[in-house]
Amino acid sequence: MRPGGMLPVDARTNDRDLLNALPIAAALVGQTRHGVLKLLDRNTKFDEVMVTLGDAAMIAGDFRDCAQVQIARLMEAYLADFNAPSELEFSQGNGISAFHYRIKLAPLARDPKWGPRCLVSLVDRTSEVQSESALRAEMLRDSLTGLPNRLSFGEMIEAADSSPGNQVGDDGKIRPMGHAVLVVDMLRFSRINESMGGLFGDELLITFARRLISALRAGDRLARTGGNEFGVIVALRSGIGDAMKAAERIQDVMNAPFKLSDLEIKVECAIGLAMMQPDQDPEELFRNAQFAVKQAKGAGCPQVYHAEEASQARRRFSIETELRRALDKDELTLSYQPLIDLKSGQVAGFEALARWTHADRGEISPTEFIPVAEESGLILTLGRWAMDKAAQTLAEWDKANGAPIPAYVAVNLSAIQVARDNIADVVAEALRSSGLTGDRLTLELTESSIVQDPGRAQRVFEALKALDATVAMDDFGTGYSSLAYLQRLPIDVLKIDRSFVTGMMVDPDSVAIVRAVLSLADALGMSTTAEGIETVELATTLAALGCASGQGYYFAKPLEANAALAYWKSRRA
Repeated sequence: MRPGGMLPVDARTNDRDLLNALPIAAALVGQTRHGVLKLLDRNTKFDEVMVTLGDAAMIAGDFRDCAQVQIARLMEAYLADFNAPSELEFSQGNGISAFHYRIKLAPLARDPKWGPRCLVSLVDRTSEVQSESALRAEMLRDSLTGLPNRLSFGEMIEAADSSPGNQVGDDGKIRPMGHAVLVVDMLRFSRINESMGGLFGDELLITFARRLISALRAGDRLARTGGNEFGVIVALRSGIGDAMKAAERIQDVMNAPFKLSDLEIKVECAIGLAMMQPDQDPEELFRNAQFAVKQAKGAGCPQVYHAEEASQARRRFSIETELRRALDKDELTLSYQPLIDLKSGQVAGFEALARWTHADRGEISPTEFIPVAEESGLILTLGRWAMDKAAQTLAEWDKANGAPIPAYVAVNLSAIQVARDNIADVVAEALRSSGLTGDRLTLELTESSIVQDPGRAQRVFEALKALDATVAMDDFGTGYSSLAYLQRLPIDVLKIDRSFVTGMMVDPDSVAIVRAVLSLADALGMSTTAEGIETVELATTLAALGCASGQGYYFAKPLEANAALAYWKSRRA
């Protein structure tokens, strides 16, 4: 290479030999002192390309009338300054019949007659571009159903947002057309696929996709966005109502059972909808529709995304993160609500209740963080901490009193704990570390912990009884447990839910229910505890009906440990 980037030209090789030696289409172009481009020479491959492109003007050297005028402008700028851009890609035609080239310019030595010159080479990229296009089309297509895939669906959303189309309103004015994204989730697919096999599942997906297509209007677009998930872009001519009608049509076509092989299978779907906002991120819009799908699964009907509900979901994830940190840093506390013997008025025990005061958010209600703990699995850590803390507190009260106080502490157990943790080991370790005997602990379980797995529940109950612990069924009457469980399981105490207790003074049915529960417990040799006692009338009535103990704000709110011990002493006096 010569100084200044000039191509070396062998003195023995003329321009034509140089061009003919090149394996690609090439030409020499110069520029007169008046700035006029001149085609000095070219090889036969260059002519062949120009013929293919149909550019007779370029073959004749008339750059002013050539079809690819941008090439002439590139050469003019480059010959005026060799530091200017030297490459350009251009196409001619559409679809699979289009031609694609890259033009490259390289400087040559200045010609005394024609002034600055450059070598023009044309690289045919048609096969390369077609291969890239075919590969991209394959990347954007779901191989099973032939539908666009998740990646393609994102591009479809972008296209709908950038070119929404127009519609004529009721007032005759033309407005941009709105769009909505629907996410359709096929229910029970995993179960069907696992039971019947992958080929059966594939056939079901293909048939499901065909039914979806039949439910769409012209202009609606469908994609397979996940294993058993499909996305739909719906044009809205009448607002969100069009999207809801599309969801209804989809549900209608899914009503008939799917005939696969010799089986007929009913497959339902959950549908979530999200309205497209101008310049909205496609991923955000798709996530919104997916969030609505989760809501639809719980509601049993199509659901529209609402930002406030998503905000609550994000708050739950935030609480999960903060709760994990709080447990690591031992930032939770236990409060103790007195359980009063309704005959003597003495404190029979205390129910330990988890409390959380966040440094920035303030007090966070157990009704908010306990469900989050159960959903995330943190309830196992929280439950172990509460069991150990409650036992240690009771042991400290014994020490402060100089002798064991005649009271027990009750700890709530979640159905998740019963299903996933070794409850007997947790209780045994709490008793061992605190030095308490088993009769000082009462374990409260809800009916749901029994219904989910009765066999496991029975084993857990029996293991707890082997430790001499007391077992109580919490919120009795609000679940779906069979009375047979009461007869079969070693339950010591039935806790009557506050929803029945608070209505006793105004609702005869509530009184009848409470009376029935008390009679049932008496017949089965069980004790009873009433929740939600707010007035002296309730306390008196329940005592008269034979309820053994009760708790509620009439007696005391949940108290911190020292206050709870002081309350016990005051009731003794």
